Amino acid sequence: MTTYNIYCDESCHLEHDGINDMVLGAIWCPQEKIRGINKRIQEIKSQHGIGPSVELKWTKLSPAMELLYADLINYFFDNQDLHFRCLVVPNKSVLDHERFSQTHNDWYYKMYFDMLKVIFNPREEYEVYIDIKDTHSHSRAQKLKEVCSNTLYDFSGNIIRRIQPIRSHEVQLMQLVDILIGAVCYQNRIFPDGFAKSSAKLDIIDLIKKRSCYRLTKSTLYREEKFNILVWEAR
Repeated sequence: MTTYNIYCDESCHLEHDGINDMVLGAIWCPQEKIRGINKRIQEIKSQHGIGPSVELKWTKLSPAMELLYADLINYFFDNQDLHFRCLVVPNKSVLDHERFSQTHNDWYYKMYFDMLKVIFNPREEYEVYIDIKDTHSHSRAQKLKEVCSNTLYDFSGNIIRRIQPIRSHEVQLMQLVDILIGAVCYQNRIFPDGFAKSSAKLDIIDLIKKRSCYRLTKSTLYREEKFNILVWEAR
């Protein structure tokens, strides 16, 4: 039995934030590989003159940082222990929670489980880490564990050992998750007329599309193991 760490983040998950799309995403890998992977990410930062404590995020991507971000993307695709899964909601405006007798939070946790369920193998163990967003992060983690464990019939916690909030600047892999979901979200976003898109961000998106062989706007095969995308459609 192998223990895996899953690092999760989200982009544009609020219901009325004025942005059409939402992305939930995760990177997972064997727990025994975490130390070496985080060290290698620190080394890539150092090669570009960036200290290990500097938090990298999609929103910080600029032309001056493009080569660093490209090296991180290439590292992800070159490392066979790293895997990515995301769920894309391309149009939040079609959500009709009242029709399904649910709140946005109820739906949010269902989507989170839909994103994670492909990763879980009942013969392995998992520790799930989510980015701390606010003072509600611990209660959100408890609720997510409840939803996932109940749906998997994992009442004794044999599959999901924990779901815990962590600070993204303290874990290098969390920063890589932010970059990948940021790229997918940017690719699926509808921008207003005349909006000047970032050339650096478009270059990184093109690199991800080239390395993954996917357009980032369509679902991949269900069992895609390296770069797995589910584009969710309202019924």
